[in-house]
This record gives sequence, C-alpha cells and structure tokens, in this order.
Amino acid sequence: MGKYYRRHIFLCTILLGLATLPVLHSCKKSTGNGQKNKSDAQLIKPNIILFYIDDLGYGDVGYNGAVGVQTPAIDRLAKGGIAFTDAHSTSATCTPSRYSVLTGQHAFRNNAAILQGDAPLLIQPGSYTLPAMLRKAGYRTGVVGKWHLGLGNGSIDWNADVKPGPLEIGFDYSFLLPATGDRVPTVYLENHRVLNASPNDPIVVDYEMKLEGYPNGLDHPEQLRQQADKQHSNTIVNGISRIGYMKGGEAALWVDEDFPEVLTGKVRDFLNVESDKPFFLFFSYHDIHVPRLPHPRFQGKSTMGPRGDAIAQMDWMTGEVIKELEKRGLAKNTLVIFTSDNGPVLNDGYEDQAEELLGTHRPAGVFRGGKYSAYEAGTRVPTLVYWPGKIKPGISNALVSQVDIYASLAALVGQRLADDEAIDSQNLLSTFTDYTQPGRTFLLEESYTTSLRKGNWKYIEPFPKGKRLPDFMKDKGVEGGFQHYAQLFNLTDDPGEQRNLSEKNPEMVRQLQNEIEHIRTLTKRGGEQ
Repeated sequence: MGKYYRRHIFLCTILLGLATLPVLHSCKKSTGNGQKNKSDAQLIKPNIILFYIDDLGYGDVGYNGAVGVQTPAIDRLAKGGIAFTDAHSTSATCTPSRYSVLTGQHAFRNNAAILQGDAPLLIQPGSYTLPAMLRKAGYRTGVVGKWHLGLGNGSIDWNADVKPGPLEIGFDYSFLLPATGDRVPTVYLENHRVLNASPNDPIVVDYEMKLEGYPNGLDHPEQLRQQADKQHSNTIVNGISRIGYMKGGEAALWVDEDFPEVLTGKVRDFLNVESDKPFFLFFSYHDIHVPRLPHPRFQGKSTMGPRGDAIAQMDWMTGEVIKELEKRGLAKNTLVIFTSDNGPVLNDGYEDQAEELLGTHRPAGVFRGGKYSAYEAGTRVPTLVYWPGKIKPGISNALVSQVDIYASLAALVGQRLADDEAIDSQNLLSTFTDYTQPGRTFLLEESYTTSLRKGNWKYIEPFPKGKRLPDFMKDKGVEGGFQHYAQLFNLTDDPGEQRNLSEKNPEMVRQLQNEIEHIRTLTKRGGEQ
C-alpha cells in the first residue's frame, strides 16, 4: 500500500467521522422526506438525489461558459456547492455509464454496451448495486426517468408484468422510459406495468421485423416532424421515427413534449411519500438526448434551437426539484449530486439544426471529441455536489469518476462493502465533500477503446486492427480518436489533445498500458489506486 493510498484512507476516515456526527434537527411536522419528528440529538442520514443528465457536455452549462442558453438553477448549485473541473463518466456512451454508476464496476466487466429497447436486464438480480446497498443502510430508493439497462429475461410481454427490472435490483419504486426516447416502446413503465396499457390493444415490439400498425419513417417521411437517419427511421410515434418497430398500446404512448411535467411530477410524488426512512432518488433525465422536443414553454428559450431549448428545460426540471426540497424543508438534509452520462453530441440521428444554430457555443468547452469519443470530451462532464450547510462551496480540480459514487456513499452512510462489491469504486468521500482534497491517481475511460488518465497525462490505447466501429458512427461528426497507434497527451499545456507525445515518452506509454492491463485483472476491491 503506497503513501498516497494510506494518506487518502486516513483523510476519508476523518471526514466520515465528521459526516456521521449527530445532526441537530428541530422538531417539526412530518415533511414527507422519510423522517418524522426526531429528537434533536438523533443521527440523521442525509437524503440523496443523483441528477443524471443525458448527453450534457462540459461547456453546456452557464458556470462553464455556455453561450446562447442560460442555466440559472444549475449555476446556483455550482455557486453553493463544489464544482468539479476534472470529473468523468466512466464511458463515452450511456448504457455503460449507467451500469458503472449503479454497480461500482467498469462496464467492460459485463460487456456493457448500448442496448436495444427490448434487451434483457443487464444487472442481474442478486448483484451488488448502489440502491441495494443504500436500502440495506435503511434508505427508501427510487428511480425516475430514462433506464436503458434492459428489462426482463430476454422475451418481454409488455402487456403483463415486466420483470426483472429496477425493483429486483434494489429500487423500491420506478417510473421509467424503458430504454431511450429514440427507441420503442414509447411508453412509460411504472414499477412492473406499462402505464395505461389495454388488453384490447396489446403492445408488440420487434427490433428485427417490420410490424404493421404505426407507419415507419422510411415509407412515410412526409409524416415526420424531424427527418432522421436510417437507424432512426422505423416506427413513427408523435411525428418522430424511432429505432425499432412497435404496434399496439395507443392509449399508453407518451408525448415527448410532456417529459418535463410527467417526470418532475413523479419525482414530487416520490418526495411526498410519508416514511420514517431517508430516501435515495436516481433522477435519470431524457434531456438533452435525441429526439429533442422541448415543451412549448421552453421553445425559443435559447439561440440554438431544440438542443439549446432542451438544456433550458433540463435546468428548469433541476430547479423545480430543488424548490420542492426547500418547500418541504428537506434541502439542508439532502446531498445532491449533479452530473451527465457522457459528453455532448450535436448530430445524433435527427435533423434538428443543432449544428447549424450552434453559433459560438462550445458544448465540450476546450476539450476535444464528445459522445462516443476516446478524447477527453467523451467523459469529462459537468459535475456538482451540493449540500447546503454541510459542504463548503468551492472549485475542485481533483480527478474523480462516477464509479466512485458507490463506495463514497457507502462510507457516508456507514455501510461496509464486501471484497467483491463495487470493485472499481474508490471511497472519495473526502474529495466529494471538500474541494481542497485530492482525487484519484489513475482513472479509466471507456469508449470503443480504452483510455487512461494519470494526473494530467492521458493515454489512448491503440484501436485493434481489424475491429470495426459501429456503422452509425460514420455520420456523427465526432472525433473518435480511434487510431491503430498509441496516443499520449499532456493535458497541462495541451487540454485539446493536439500533440501526440507517445513516441517521445515510450516509458510512460508502457506504464499506462500496464496499468490498464492491471485494472482488467482485478477481482477484488482496493487494487486500483
């Protein structure tokens, strides 16, 4: 065990002791937050909300320099909490990042990749998960929003109980978009049942065979509100063609523009439940993923068309939840984490003028790449931690990963982890709650290849010769960084990753490649520093 690691454990132990000191709490009427009339000296575990945004880039928020759109609610969190400048999702795509957040493991350990809308549940019941760990610690757990981690065991009957799903891996309540907005089925799933499903109009979903019923984008492009690429040109719902085919379930179909009201309303309902338990809420947004169809009240709120308007909508949703916490007297006992599943993308299948109306806005800030990419913008995302009265505001330059949320929250709530639980997750509680504390030494980034950070050094593993990128990558307009040779950058003076230093630093390349191989072999906690 190295000096840094011993020092880090010491700091985390000190902070854990501080974090778990009794919190004075005046006697009040029940506020629906999971804690009724407790004595002043009684220990209270904080409520926890994880805001998980979709496709939000480092530069897409006001406090990081957004142009053409305002994000006052998010900027308020940044001003009152810790804003991280070097925080990362684990992957440059959505399903893998979600898997890592909920399991504390890198996605490659389960071959996690972007899933179809009818894929089986990726996280098997009985697995270690973040919500299950918190439930064991006495929490009421819920998930609202985009899921995209699969459902069922491989053959889903959408007209009956859809399981296993979130309820089988640690959540007490779920209200889901089963996959994403651009994939069928375009229905809400509450706990095990499709909302408003009718036995007289059964839902059928197929990702291989065209189904008769709703029109599809290839045959009826005249019915489309946004033109789409071939991948997104199957069943048309609400004037938008999706990936995959669907028929039936007309009464259950969602309206995309209603997402902010529907999802935020379900969050309010979850907060309103009377219980003696603290809560954990995973609020997984659809915004600003495609198709971008903001509610009419947000249309025109930016200068960038639907993508910018979706950012404004996402900010409003965040603000509404914070207002609800404050209204119920919960804010000072709620730890808020705000982050994104991967970096930004403009053209992701639909013609919504995201590129044409961009102006001087830089979705990735100074960083290169974006969603899908091995470059920094693929995983470096806006990340905030907010806990009024408990966390001193500041800016942290520490290197952190979303995979560390699991072990850090376990430390916060006093939950000991098994040796084979959340094996890639480090306890960075001190880093997440004190902007002056250091972060990781090494950080793994997954895309269609593997990258590794060591301090400000960034290494991209060569893309295997003979391996093909997915066909849909051709039209994304994102610099992938997938080369057949090693790439090494020093981000201190080259944050845009323009100067490949691999040939001048063969020893550093060898060291970082060895560290990647070491991480791949881990089977227990504590092996990655």
